[in-house]
Amino acid sequence: MVKVRIIPCLDVKDGRVVKGINFLDLVDAGDPVEQAKHYSENGADEICFLDISASLENRDTMINVVRKTAEEVFIPLTVGGGISSLDNIKSLLKAGADKISINSSAINNPNIIKKSSEYFGNQCIVVAVDAKKNKNDWFVYSHGGTINTGLFALDWIEKLQKLGAGEILLTSMDKDGTKSGFDLDLLAKVSKISKIPVIASGGVGKLHHFYDGVVKGKADALLAASVFHFNEISIKEVKDYLIKKDIKIRI
Repeated sequence: MVKVRIIPCLDVKDGRVVKGINFLDLVDAGDPVEQAKHYSENGADEICFLDISASLENRDTMINVVRKTAEEVFIPLTVGGGISSLDNIKSLLKAGADKISINSSAINNPNIIKKSSEYFGNQCIVVAVDAKKNKNDWFVYSHGGTINTGLFALDWIEKLQKLGAGEILLTSMDKDGTKSGFDLDLLAKVSKISKIPVIASGGVGKLHHFYDGVVKGKADALLAASVFHFNEISIKEVKDYLIKKDIKIRI
């Protein structure tokens, strides 16, 4: 069994970390460079930055954040938000990112996944999938969870694998910020069809939610935000808990 990764996620808007519920009602959660350094020093396996505003005027801000963070942390750094070209990817990798997370652009132009994975290697191409349940199925949403694309999440993830994605960052919009646990039904279905690593995101509130994400959801990595940002649970507590549960993790 591959060792499970614990990943704090920092949603960045205008150079600050923010957090909300169901993608709404954002509150300030600190400085991204300081937060990333803290997590790096306290057991995080990776850091994920998502530029949730991702407007053109903020692109330079995000590159500066990435550059400053890369100088301070020595674990893999994934960066996403507003990635629309190979030039965007190249700039962020040059600034110090290790992986790039692509979301809306992949929906608008799936070929960017194929081209980027061929050019940079699929090990650094993560595709973020924001999924929300409607009746009896999950649909993919784009543009920060504001637009229902009409794509079925499971079909889309199968296509992403064929295009060359290296990992799937799966966020349940229904669970985001609720602290009620991962959407285990969705996660288990995606993990079953995915031949590439699946990062579970959305809903962590208790220690046992991390365990459920691995055992019931079959996730390869576990991502959380608010419980870490607001010091409700530490990464060390998560790892100690999972070790006691015989889950293989990175020490």
